[in-house]
Amino acid sequence: MKEPSRQARWERRTQVPLLVLAVAFAVAYAVPIVAPDAGEAVHLACTHAEWAVWAAFAVDYVVRLGLAGDRKLFVRTHWLDLAAVVLPLVQPLRLLRLVATLMLVGRRARMAPQIRLTTYVAGAVVGLLMFGSLAVLSVERDAPNGNIKNLGDAVWWSFTTMTTVGYGDHSPTTGLGRVLAVGLMLSGIALLGVVTANIAAWFIARFERDDQVERLQLAAVRELQEEVRALRAEVARLDRGPRCAMPAQLPLDSGPAAGRAGPTAPTP
Repeated sequence: MKEPSRQARWERRTQVPLLVLAVAFAVAYAVPIVAPDAGEAVHLACTHAEWAVWAAFAVDYVVRLGLAGDRKLFVRTHWLDLAAVVLPLVQPLRLLRLVATLMLVGRRARMAPQIRLTTYVAGAVVGLLMFGSLAVLSVERDAPNGNIKNLGDAVWWSFTTMTTVGYGDHSPTTGLGRVLAVGLMLSGIALLGVVTANIAAWFIARFERDDQVERLQLAAVRELQEEVRALRAEVARLDRGPRCAMPAQLPLDSGPAAGRAGPTAPTP
């Protein structure tokens, strides 16, 4: 069996710690938005935690780049990871750090073979709903004409936007909020397409499996029929064989027994 490369071993070992750091990032991102009246120390600690998580993902990218056999190929095939690492440096906004962390977590989650498509889609839906609600709330809360002022309104808006229902009772009024709305709508459509394709593929695979089982059963029945025909032919051959080999019945007055018989009575 082929031994995994150093890069693969590193990714396997760091998968769980990076997921834990992503959860810590989610908490650090949500606390200042859900509790805006928290003390300055809490906000500062959350900001430091966000940057620490981003730094951990940046270090992970640099280490994987160093362990890669072909670094140019690694950069070309992992350009999304590089963009997620560089993006917060270009414009260090909390929202960009959120997008960068989500991108990197998504990349590492897809590399894990034990995470199935259903789990990934469910996690993506929950993550998009949560982060979309928090992001739009942070943007629209202080907007002069905004109508998304609390977490409940933000969650409701995320549900209606992701499902493309769009009741219109809550909607973003700022430019960044509308950009978030477009991203959430496109993500919802993409996830719906993935779920629909997965269900269709499951039905197709199920029908193909049923057809294969039916073909195997039909082949087994035909094989049994051939065996039955062969057995009948063999029984018929064995049944005809003994009758052909049986000697003819001798007459009663022939043979040695007749020669040993006593003299016959004279005829009158």
